[in-house]
Amino acid sequence: MKTAVVQTSTVEEQAIKAKKAAKTLGILSTEEKNQALLMVADALEAEFEAIIDANKIDLENGEEKGFEPAFMDRLALNKERIYSFAEGLREVAELPDPIGDVLSAWTLENGLKVEEVRVPLGVIGMIYEARPNVTADAAGLALKSGNAIVLKGGSSALNSNHAIVKIIHNALEKTAIPKDSVQFIASIDREATQQLFTMKEHIDVLIPRGGASLINAVVQNATVPVLETGVGNCHIYIDHEANVEKAINVLINAKTDRPAVCNAAETLIVHEAWLNENKETLAVAFKKNGITIHGDETAAALLPDVQPATESDWANEYLSLDIAVKTVSNLEEAINHIDQYGTKHSEAIITENSATAKKFMQLVDAAALYHNASTRFTDGGALGFGAEIGISTQKLHARGPMGLPALTTRKYIMSGDGQVR
Repeated sequence: MKTAVVQTSTVEEQAIKAKKAAKTLGILSTEEKNQALLMVADALEAEFEAIIDANKIDLENGEEKGFEPAFMDRLALNKERIYSFAEGLREVAELPDPIGDVLSAWTLENGLKVEEVRVPLGVIGMIYEARPNVTADAAGLALKSGNAIVLKGGSSALNSNHAIVKIIHNALEKTAIPKDSVQFIASIDREATQQLFTMKEHIDVLIPRGGASLINAVVQNATVPVLETGVGNCHIYIDHEANVEKAINVLINAKTDRPAVCNAAETLIVHEAWLNENKETLAVAFKKNGITIHGDETAAALLPDVQPATESDWANEYLSLDIAVKTVSNLEEAINHIDQYGTKHSEAIITENSATAKKFMQLVDAAALYHNASTRFTDGGALGFGAEIGISTQKLHARGPMGLPALTTRKYIMSGDGQVR
């Protein structure tokens, strides 16, 4: 494995540095933080070639190891992608700063004034896989929300992540934000990751972002509180009252726009009456876009070239141009299927019946629900958050795309004039 990265300090030493830096970062002005983000964005664009050179090493290592195409797609960087996450930092700089927001305020009968104020979490531990863009996105969101961050990317993107963090550090040295606010664990030793799981005295929250095995490992082993992101077994349900053109366009976009991401559709649930009437149109769309169908018996009888679906297909996050097709006879069957196999990420219904859509929205348990729109919009940038640090599929603290407010907590500030109880 080719690498140009050397770990120069222990994980605990890095966490301690981050915690110290968080004290300074947490009291900086919005203007100081915004200026720093803009300088980082400019630096990433100016030095994009250094990132691409490092990324080439990771891609070569990936090819030698035989990584899947979907994995390689998430790993690959080019000028356009680097400029895109630099632009994401500029968007974050333009967003309102949540720190210091007074969420509520009141005065007690004794004259004691109470304010509920939004404050940084402190130090965020970020564990993620082959997505080098997460390095810039997570750092930008953490810094804008007044948090230091300790980054632990996957070994497959080691060189890319190191190059990005080096540029971030060089840019931060010219700003009010301490460069120690962004720490990168360059070790590929599993013990380094395990150590990050358990440093409750230095890390305030862990955010895992990646496949099911990574997320489960963090949730099951961490003693640090976890903000859980989830895999995306996303469904498109085409109701019998769906507009044909609308249904096909939404389905194909959700499946093919970028199949290797978590908000891509993995299962089509289709009303059997709609499928029977529009099977030729759907078959043409699948074939035109190179989609492989894994279908139940009804789908296999109506569509060509269907591979018989097994139990694993209903739960599979393909991250490819494969799709599972489940036929149902009513809305309740569709919802039951989602309840059983969904990951509470993103679910969509295509129908012209507003009552049916409303019932779907009320009964389906997911972080993001869509009526007549693609699941691909479950993204911080697409929904106006700027960059995102991940998509939470849990229900406590934060849910859905996590932007700046999700990286804060609250503090109660009391102001009195000698009151005692």
